[in-house]
Amino acid sequence: MSAPVDGPSTGSGTQDVVGPSSGSGTQDVGEPSTGSGAEVTTLPAARTSVLAADIDTPLRGARTVWNGSAPRHLPAAPAPASARRRPTWPQAIAVLMGAAALGVLAGAAIAFVRTLLSFPFMQDFLAAFPGEYEPAIAVAPGFAPWVGWQHFFNVFLMVLIIRSGLRVRSEKRPTVFWSPRNNPKGKISLTLWFHQALDILWLVNGVIFVVLLIVTGHWVRIVPTSWEVFPNALSAALQYVSFDWPHENGWNNYNSLQQLAYFTTVFLAAPLAAITGFRMSGMWPKRAERLSKAYPVEWARALHFPVMLYFVAFIIAHVALVMLTGFLRNLNHMYASQDAVTWTGFWVFVASLVVIAGAWFAARPLVLAPIAKTMGTVSGR
Repeated sequence: MSAPVDGPSTGSGTQDVVGPSSGSGTQDVGEPSTGSGAEVTTLPAARTSVLAADIDTPLRGARTVWNGSAPRHLPAAPAPASARRRPTWPQAIAVLMGAAALGVLAGAAIAFVRTLLSFPFMQDFLAAFPGEYEPAIAVAPGFAPWVGWQHFFNVFLMVLIIRSGLRVRSEKRPTVFWSPRNNPKGKISLTLWFHQALDILWLVNGVIFVVLLIVTGHWVRIVPTSWEVFPNALSAALQYVSFDWPHENGWNNYNSLQQLAYFTTVFLAAPLAAITGFRMSGMWPKRAERLSKAYPVEWARALHFPVMLYFVAFIIAHVALVMLTGFLRNLNHMYASQDAVTWTGFWVFVASLVVIAGAWFAARPLVLAPIAKTMGTVSGR
């Protein structure tokens, strides 16, 4: 019989050898041999090359060993969307229990305040401080049309500012950039450019609003003119919590809690947002070393986001009270300049929401890039 061998051999009989061999009979040797009657069988060259390739070629697979003493680790591949953690039943139950606990606390607070206000000394307090006071300077009642327009532009810009601000915080690798024509090195992401452009428009709108407040004398409506504002604000807050709400007369005079909230928003929170935003922007002078040390950018970053959260909380509380304290009349005050219960202000409000929603969805690179090109250079990564 013939047998496969890995090298040339001579001899007789059946062989199974690794190298050249000689002799008769069956052998398994590693030395050359000679003899008679041997039948030599050689492997094809193709198989020899395959065996050599199998020995010399590394096995396929991810590399886990490198030259050198410092070990290296392959980055873990991101888990597919289907493999990511999803809320479990215990988490859902925990959320429901948390909501229930908040409801219990709210109910307890309402019951406590109602009981507190039932005491005679608190009744005397409410009689002395009903929640508002007469302004020191007389002002014409109502809202001029310019107030409604200013209010709409403010809401429009604030919504987009909050949207773009959150996008700036979450955007890890921007794909579109903007740079000034005269300063190519001042490149920023298109989202940041949009956010800063909105900030400038919002500041212009705010300056116009403050100027008109002063010229028309309506500043008295949102600027406290008496120390009575504080006890009256406490009275109004207790009445709101007790759900026995103070008398609403926004057409003529805000209650003290509203006045303090508007004053804080217009004259404290808005300038603070502008100052911190300017410090973090590229418009801050790079060579002002002393000014930069006196006002570090870390301070601005630490304040800017909480100020945005204040605006979000203010908007939520403001909208809730508008809806719960005479929805149609309140909308007519601001959107129709009327002190009446009609649907005019409501439909104007709905139209404004449609415009804001359209701007929200249009705030994408496809729409923003052509606008940004008129003010600088737009480029990709």
